[in-house]
Amino acid sequence: MASLNINGRVHSHDAEPDTPLLWVLREQVGLTGTKYGCGVALCGSCTVHIDGAPVRSCVMPVSAVRPGQKVTTIEGLSADLPGGAKGTAGDHPLQKAWVKNDVPQCGYCQSGMLMAAAALLKKKPKPTDADIDAEITNICRCGTFNRVRAAIKEAAGMKTAAGLDIVHVPRRQA
Repeated sequence: MASLNINGRVHSHDAEPDTPLLWVLREQVGLTGTKYGCGVALCGSCTVHIDGAPVRSCVMPVSAVRPGQKVTTIEGLSADLPGGAKGTAGDHPLQKAWVKNDVPQCGYCQSGMLMAAAALLKKKPKPTDADIDAEITNICRCGTFNRVRAAIKEAAGMKTAAGLDIVHVPRRQA
């Protein structure tokens, strides 16, 4: 049996070496937050971190994860907050900004989008619009890209330069 360090815990698996990391995470480890979208590394729904770098797990063979490398999924994103603080699920500044800016619509792409955004902020703590465009290549079928940009900037402590203000207007009951 092989093992993987996922979200700070070692998990054993008996997958074939060419099995995509995505399927080991979902089917053998039971971490279903990472989604299957396209299967060809285009949409980004399957994005996870390996040693802090974003990778598309749908095309990465599990055998490509070397011993000692750390895999982080959406379930582990809040475990190590910026600045070394420890957190619980949903505590990451990006997750809070995602909620505040009403980013998710259907929500399917969101785990991969959050993982890509977290890697961006680690690399560039104050990203420009060009940085966001270059690094966030995930696809959102609902078209929430302006909200994604606003949430990334908010998590980075920047004003939402995208000019997007989300206002909650209660619906009237008929």
